Amino acid sequence: MTRAMEPRRPAGDLKKTTPVTAKSTRKGVAKNVAVMTLATGLVATLALPAYAFSTTTTANAESDAAAAEFRESNSQNVIVPADAAANVATRDNFTATTPEELAAARAAEQARQIAAQREQQRTQLASYSGPGASDFLANPPYPSFDGNQVVNVARQYLGVPYVYGGATPAGFDCSGLTMYVYAQFGISLPHSSARQGANGTKIAPADALPGDLVITDGGGHVGIYTGNGNFIDAPMPGRVVNERPIYTSNHYFVRYGI
Repeated sequence: MTRAMEPRRPAGDLKKTTPVTAKSTRKGVAKNVAVMTLATGLVATLALPAYAFSTTTTANAESDAAAAEFRESNSQNVIVPADAAANVATRDNFTATTPEELAAARAAEQARQIAAQREQQRTQLASYSGPGASDFLANPPYPSFDGNQVVNVARQYLGVPYVYGGATPAGFDCSGLTMYVYAQFGISLPHSSARQGANGTKIAPADALPGDLVITDGGGHVGIYTGNGNFIDAPMPGRVVNERPIYTSNHYFVRYGI
């Protein structure tokens, strides 16, 4: 059997065609499968309800169901017998300290402390066995008066506690300190700041020298001048002999030994 011959096309009418091969066929099939898979996934995703993406939906539903069951079972209700006794609120039995009582307590404590301090001072004075001012006047260790040496001697007693009426290293008051120091130079001073200020020679501030006496508060206090606006004194109860700036402009200088 012979194949009928197709009429020959003119050379100008021929169209360029791509030959079909097994490789091109497999590529087309794979492409179609990929497109269909993507389309199916998108449709499935759009079809899911919103709650399908919540991981707590089931837990919330169970919690709501449990809360409803709890309310329906009246688990929060407590039955109290009608004859149950009710506790009566009471106030503790106490009283407040008044300001007057606090002030009285503070005053009593201060008096106790002062009494204890004075007892300690008496013990210190009684225990002292060294020389006194009168002993130094009879035999002064520094026969020649020198202001700078007066300051050096006074500094030996820094830290000695203030004792009212004291005139030894067991305890000094202000005039007791100056009296004790000056006695070591053979100069007798009265045990009184006012009298010490009155008996010496008053010196102008510009002429004051270390070793001069500083009289403050109108004769109520006395110390030994150390220069540069400072002096050594026994200040007050509860304090010790110290060197410090002259604390007031109400002062003047007195010189002995001239």
